[in-house]
Amino acid sequence: MASTSAPHSHLQKYETRWRDLHDFLKNKGYKLRSRYSPDWVPSWTNTNKVPIKCEDGVKSPHSHLLDAQRTHDGARVSLKCIDVSRHPYEIEIGRYFCNSPLSEDPANHCVPIYDVLEVPTDDNLAILVMPLLRDATDPFFDTVGEVVDCVHQLFEGLRFMHRHHVAHRDCMQLNILMDGSIFIDAWHPSDQYMSDDLKRPARHRTRTQSPPRYYYIDFGISRKYDASNTDPLELPIYGGDKEVPEFKEDYSKPWNPFPTDVWYLGHAIQETFLDRYSGVEFLSGLVSDMMHSDPAQRPNMDEVFSRFQVIRQRFSNWKLRSRVAHDEERSISHLLAHWARRIQYIVRRIPPAHTSSS
Repeated sequence: MASTSAPHSHLQKYETRWRDLHDFLKNKGYKLRSRYSPDWVPSWTNTNKVPIKCEDGVKSPHSHLLDAQRTHDGARVSLKCIDVSRHPYEIEIGRYFCNSPLSEDPANHCVPIYDVLEVPTDDNLAILVMPLLRDATDPFFDTVGEVVDCVHQLFEGLRFMHRHHVAHRDCMQLNILMDGSIFIDAWHPSDQYMSDDLKRPARHRTRTQSPPRYYYIDFGISRKYDASNTDPLELPIYGGDKEVPEFKEDYSKPWNPFPTDVWYLGHAIQETFLDRYSGVEFLSGLVSDMMHSDPAQRPNMDEVFSRFQVIRQRFSNWKLRSRVAHDEERSISHLLAHWARRIQYIVRRIPPAHTSSS
């Protein structure tokens, strides 16, 4: 979409598209931050303020994603520009999981799509409206129960997709997000560590106190198959994770994308937990099998979920409350803070996990 006015000197080139969409989105009921208003005057103009410390001085980290406010209820949403000529199935698959009865199934962890906006000036451009989600790995996990809740939801969600004959094909770490239920303050979408006004770190509770819901996003290269097609084959297409062993073995050979999904999720859990935390060794055997170099030797998602349930059923409440320590939180002060929280949870009778083991 061509820019309709001169680029603002403080906007990145890719941001001008959002500035040009400002009035269209406003008419559709979505308000962008002041940075993207056509008549924006930076708040630091004629002051001694440092731009990066001003709310409107922080650029969006993604060219095709931006936050907005839904004007009729004030809800914060995420807008995603997609090229429908390059990703012709993303809207179809996203809507499939948003329709009843699938949308009402608690095992459905596909990001909801609130709206699809067709841009009248560009036939290939559509804008998905979704809830504003955030990095699933921040803040750090604190207990085995918090890890169990997360992994349970991820296994449940991918199993749900596969049972409905959809291969995600890019379920890597960056395509797993969570809602903001643990946050006391609204966070700034372009600097998620900070509050929305950038005046302080965004305050939050723990995952034990306010358990988040985890979601899969980005169905740009996903595919849905007929139920009768029990062994679909697709030529490889790289998502964000470039380490898939079968793709390295033969990139010109068609492969069944469902075992590849299992590898992707196993690798995401490896990167998120096993490579960075102590106390999560109970995941290693299952994740190793999910990442088997031979796709035919990997468990399917029904088997993965069942095996995980057997693992967690062996855990006592004391085990679920036990500490997992990130590489950056190995000090005595972090250990003492964990024990203070653990005692508080016990006294207040806060459950150590919030997903069912059945």
